[in-house]
Amino acid sequence: MILMRGENVYEAALNRIRWLYDEFGTVVVSSSGGKDSTVIMELTLIVAKERGIDKVPVIWLDQECEFRSTVEYMERVFTRPDVDPYWLQIPFRLLNATSRDDAWLNVWGDGEEWVRDQHPISLKENVYGTDRFRKLLHAATSHHFPGAAVLVGTRAQESPARLGSLATKPSYKWISWAARSGKTVNFWAIYDWTDRDVWKAIGSNGWDYNVHYDAMYRYGIPLSKMRVSNYHHEMSVHALFYLQEIEPETYQKATKRISGIATAAHLNERDFFVRELPFMFASWREYRDYLVDNLLTEELQPHFRKHFGWLDKRLALALQHEKWDRHIHLAEIQSILTQDVDFAKLDNNMVHIPADLKSRTKKVKA
Repeated sequence: MILMRGENVYEAALNRIRWLYDEFGTVVVSSSGGKDSTVIMELTLIVAKERGIDKVPVIWLDQECEFRSTVEYMERVFTRPDVDPYWLQIPFRLLNATSRDDAWLNVWGDGEEWVRDQHPISLKENVYGTDRFRKLLHAATSHHFPGAAVLVGTRAQESPARLGSLATKPSYKWISWAARSGKTVNFWAIYDWTDRDVWKAIGSNGWDYNVHYDAMYRYGIPLSKMRVSNYHHEMSVHALFYLQEIEPETYQKATKRISGIATAAHLNERDFFVRELPFMFASWREYRDYLVDNLLTEELQPHFRKHFGWLDKRLALALQHEKWDRHIHLAEIQSILTQDVDFAKLDNNMVHIPADLKSRTKKVKA
């Protein structure tokens, strides 16, 4: 399942999906509505057609506060005759990176005013035993498709942390581009694709895609920051700086639904994210600890303190260097400001630190 001589990434991905059908029989696509999900779905549909399979299950966990373009794209996907739709519009909790006072959004919460109505074909009851996004998506795929292979549009180029996980020990047989998840296994069949590969495949094949990317391109958003997710997520908060221009109706509804959206949107990136140490603090660590005590809720403070304490021990050597001391604590501060409770942004930044400056200190459980 590596590139063979003369094989390009497009052919390699198709061969990986063919192999997954041989191994599992049932293959499911987990979609976010983004470009990578588009590619993995279209490739799977090609292989399914080769095998005489009428429909491919596609599952989407709708986070309610989605771009209008994403919703419209997923509506088109779910009305395709070769797609078996699993549109999840179910209650769960999602962190709000824009507000300290209102840290959680009750997505599709009962009795609350949503940003849009639920779709008639969607599944609306949370029967999966969890109300957190990451666990919920895994639980839903395990519930509906036990024993299946789940294809996810994850690529190594998107994050150094992902690259590290893809180059370590195998997760299924000899395959490292996979991760076990409950009763299913997630596979990243396009893990070695670049942004160029993704857009080349979409353009050359004339595949339908989320036109929010066109709007971001016109606005001058760099490829590395083009994300299609909810717009208050810790990894997507950059979208708020241009949401009101690209989708004004979405922005208007968002400000009514989510505390902090309007404030964040009226800042620019340099105002929202810290770059320099404020003069009243003697060190980056002092500033970090001040923000933990004063910005985070009492619920989140112990979680962040525990993780930062572990990092202080693991990166003690790196923290002796001025360059890395600033890098580490600045990354921790950005994590606080966006309430990065899963430390996804933070982990991506920690990958850049040289291995000889990291200890093997065991990570504490949250």
